[in-house]
Amino acid sequence: MQYKALAIDLDGTLLVGEDLPPDNITALRAARDAGFKIIIATARWVQMAQRVEEQIGIKGLVIACSGAQVHDPETQQDIFDERLPADFTRDLYAICDAQRCVATVTVEQEVLLKLDGEPDTSAMPPEMRWVPQLAGTEASLPRVANIQGSGVYRLIKDELQPRYGKRVHFFDSIGPSGKVILTLTSSKASKGVALRHACSHLRIGLEDVVTFGDAENDIEMFRISGASVAMGQADERTKAAATTVTVRNDEAGVARAVEHLLSKGRLP
Repeated sequence: MQYKALAIDLDGTLLVGEDLPPDNITALRAARDAGFKIIIATARWVQMAQRVEEQIGIKGLVIACSGAQVHDPETQQDIFDERLPADFTRDLYAICDAQRCVATVTVEQEVLLKLDGEPDTSAMPPEMRWVPQLAGTEASLPRVANIQGSGVYRLIKDELQPRYGKRVHFFDSIGPSGKVILTLTSSKASKGVALRHACSHLRIGLEDVVTFGDAENDIEMFRISGASVAMGQADERTKAAATTVTVRNDEAGVARAVEHLLSKGRLP
């Protein structure tokens, strides 16, 4: 079989909302048993990706924070770790603190949640910490910031993108709720850059990888991998960048593509 690894996005790709469809679990277990390395590649944080891995029964490299981090579970070390610029972080936090929004910011081993009003902390994952404001937390620069809220979205795009567009990636993605989330990382980080580090670490070629995704921040993976699969509900630009398009994520599009790959030795 030509390919050796699968690199798979979570939100809108492997997951439906917060749920992992049984067909996707079955297909990825079959791929694991056939010798494929499985890499989770997500805009979310490492711990969340590892909980998905546990459901599947794998323990592989994780591309987290929209490509700003590559984590090796065997050594518990990062083989790639890129942070947002300090001046941009300061300006971003000022806008978020002054506006109604939901912001999740990944720093070190925790995820800061900025939300208007204190949430029910019993429903939060252990690595997440609610903060009433982000200002004052700049001692640890974030790998990624995910921002939701139409007003703050426009302000960040209008005020910060013209000033920091060469140093920061501004990506639109679809979150578990179906709403647009603005994802921000250093311009030195992307899922494509992270995949290069992951493949080098695993000693496999980029041509040996099949990548799966549904949004703009997955395109850099598509461009450099041996083959790529866009979800059926992805936007036209993402579909055009992929070598094949499967059915929607809520129709277990990952499973359908993996099943075809395992049975035919190629993608549909």
